[in-house]
Amino acid sequence: MDSNIAGSQAIPGQSPADCDRAAATHQQDEPCAAAGATHTVTALYAEHALGLTRLAFLMLGDRFAAEDVVQEAFWGLYRAWDRLPSHDNVLGYVRVSVLNGCRSVIRRARRAPRPVAMPHAASAEADALSGEEQRAAVAAMRRLPARQREALVLRYFADMSERETAQAMGISRGTVKSTTARALAALDRMLREEQ
Repeated sequence: MDSNIAGSQAIPGQSPADCDRAAATHQQDEPCAAAGATHTVTALYAEHALGLTRLAFLMLGDRFAAEDVVQEAFWGLYRAWDRLPSHDNVLGYVRVSVLNGCRSVIRRARRAPRPVAMPHAASAEADALSGEEQRAAVAAMRRLPARQREALVLRYFADMSERETAQAMGISRGTVKSTTARALAALDRMLREEQ
């Protein structure tokens, strides 16, 4: 067996530095590309998973479903890594995947019969989001139409610009402005009624 062929076998724990050495000796192969994707996706996950989970939680109101959506989004990024036209905006790709995953969960929840809800034990994540005012605001947001809720979450929680929000939602900037204004007015109305 040729040593170059043996060297191109997948090596567990292969680092990006190994890939750089292989490229320098013209032995660039798929395991190195996969190692680069693994390293990059892992680093992106470590940096952004918590924020994306919070975003999904605000959209869904269910911590476990939010975690599942984020996991699926990162798994999708890893699977699609070689097919992406550019790796410059992978965070945007994952964010859109999380939003699409949330939309799918919401659609499935409308179709599926609801089992009797069992109370979940409080977690550190839930405690962080559960101040009395925050709880009221999140409950009011859950009553907003999905599109309005999505616009508010992206604009004010994810701190995205109107242009970025429009791109993530697949709508125009004007629609983002009007949807956000209507959502804020409805949210204000609901919170005033509760007081």
